[in-house]
Amino acid sequence: MIMLRSGVPTRRQRLCAALRYGGADAVVTGASASRLHGLRQVPETDQVHLLVPHGVQPNTCGYVLVERTTRMPRVVYRDGIPAAEVTRAVLDAARRMSGKDAVEAVLAESVQRGLTTPRRLSTELEAGSDRGSALPRAVLRAITRGARSVPEADAVRLVARAHLPQPAWNVRVRLPGRDTPLVPDAWFADVGLAWEIDSYQWHLSPADYARTLERHAAMTGAGIVVLHTLPARLRSEPGAVIVELRAAYEHAARCPAPDVYVDRR
Repeated sequence: MIMLRSGVPTRRQRLCAALRYGGADAVVTGASASRLHGLRQVPETDQVHLLVPHGVQPNTCGYVLVERTTRMPRVVYRDGIPAAEVTRAVLDAARRMSGKDAVEAVLAESVQRGLTTPRRLSTELEAGSDRGSALPRAVLRAITRGARSVPEADAVRLVARAHLPQPAWNVRVRLPGRDTPLVPDAWFADVGLAWEIDSYQWHLSPADYARTLERHAAMTGAGIVVLHTLPARLRSEPGAVIVELRAAYEHAARCPAPDVYVDRR
């Protein structure tokens, strides 16, 4: 492909050129497709990952990574670009990542935004190649337990280290007289403790962050013990966080049980 003007090609031009090289049946997947689906946590890359049917001729060349497959994905058009549907796209991206944080970020974001589900991710992972699947498989175990972000995945591991019962993650807790359920990050139902992993980065808008503050007021008003932890401390001060979590759990156990219930619908 030759660009008939000076300057740097745009991302869309690079995608179009890659697809022209890949042939009529080529589909964008991986990081590029994940970005087309609107995901923000995918690492920036100049590479364009294409899927082509098994037996098709094009080989990897320059910035175009060509992967032959007998399992061509369902195609979704984004801005006129044929892209693998989001579950396949994010897993194809995750299989080629080397850092656990990066894998957690992209898979958790796809679930948090409602673009896919842990079950779909697990099904797709099992159906595909084992190559590069170890990290996504480990991350999915945390997501399946309910963690929807990297900090929440870290929190799942800290609860285990604290030798406390595993809480329910991101469940709907209903209060008397309140129509909208509350969704704490972690809910220890046996003692009425809510654990919030407070990070502006992992809320999608200022309105989401404001709702977190309103949620805190509603929970404490209902007699729920609430523990707030900054996500950076889950890694920088895990021992201190464990001490605080145990103390909050023990305090909640001594308090009257709040009049709430979990909506499992």
